[in-house]
Amino acid sequence: MRPLLYSINVTLDGCVDHNAGSADEALLQEALRATHRHAIASMGRADALLFGRVTYQMMEEAWRLETRTLTMPEWTEPFARTIDAMKKYVVSSTLGAVDWNADLVRGDLAEAVQALKQEPGKALFTGGVRLPMALAELGLIDEYEFVVQPIIVGRGPSLFAGLSKVIDLKLVDRIELSSGAVALRYEPRR
Repeated sequence: MRPLLYSINVTLDGCVDHNAGSADEALLQEALRATHRHAIASMGRADALLFGRVTYQMMEEAWRLETRTLTMPEWTEPFARTIDAMKKYVVSSTLGAVDWNADLVRGDLAEAVQALKQEPGKALFTGGVRLPMALAELGLIDEYEFVVQPIIVGRGPSLFAGLSKVIDLKLVDRIELSSGAVALRYEPRR
């Protein structure tokens, strides 16, 4: 069975707003470069992405090479090429169709994700906030990675707010990034 890997950037105080960042532009740029390099390595362990509608649309707008209208720094191109080429599965009951090498996932979430995990291939990789919350509630995430950014923002959405149960994790890896962020990988204790 292929594992489901979850990765998210989070501030020291638990904020998961992707727009929260340092007021110092040079520090922010270094943090973004380090985070992008790490994300490419993390995504390299998978051959497919699993997104909710909001994350899919946000990623498509920023990283779909064929239709991108945003101007991104040159150093983001390896990340853009990686995410653009990967197979994507999109959990949505409101989208009528998806493209960008993507298929819609509908119906019972637990059954649909279990079926994807049974398919041959490397890992599935997910990010975002709402879909991973539902996946965590169902016990479907096999690895949690928190890329902890060395800032405190004091506001914004927090990770796993409202989770109905405790998920006991064991640390399996720790990587310090050049920006001062720390990537912490955990597996659930089963």
